[in-house]
Amino acid sequence: MKYSKLAMLNFMALCCVLGIFTKKMINPFANIITEALHIPGGVSTAFSIMFLVIASEVVRFSDTEFSEKEKRFVATLMGTVQGFLALALGRVGSMGIFMPLGFMVTGITIDLVYEAGKLLSFSAKERMVFANAVAAVMASAFANLLVFSLPLQVLGLYLCVSCSSGTAFGLLGFGIKNKLHHGLLRKL
Repeated sequence: MKYSKLAMLNFMALCCVLGIFTKKMINPFANIITEALHIPGGVSTAFSIMFLVIASEVVRFSDTEFSEKEKRFVATLMGTVQGFLALALGRVGSMGIFMPLGFMVTGITIDLVYEAGKLLSFSAKERMVFANAVAAVMASAFANLLVFSLPLQVLGLYLCVSCSSGTAFGLLGFGIKNKLHHGLLRKL
């Protein structure tokens, strides 16, 4: 079954919105971990990124009306939209007005991992886990560069937590994507 562009754009928009709102929902639980480690974050960001990775996987590897060139920039487009949406809703976090740049960097990273995954013949699980983990690390590194300027040891811990949570949420995203392919997406 071939999905229309409109159905896929709606799915992408839903994933952008889910990423923004669920990040706020899990933030109190994530803060338990990050405050204990005395780092600025990384856990809820990795959870938010998971939705971009899920949508990227679905759009890139489903039979859609998108061209190959359009599929190549799916995560960048969604990251940019998500960043401006977060800014418009006042959910800017520590980066303030630069929030759209942070989301754009995340989207570009996901797209680059997917392009590398083509060359290395990654499975869907490997693509999603690796994309989520690398994007979470890049988001944390960008936030550190822009805002935090953490000492090297704290930065190392911050990036390790981002990578670990990105890996865990990449696995969760793979499970969600499988459920979508077997249920919801068949009804679109």
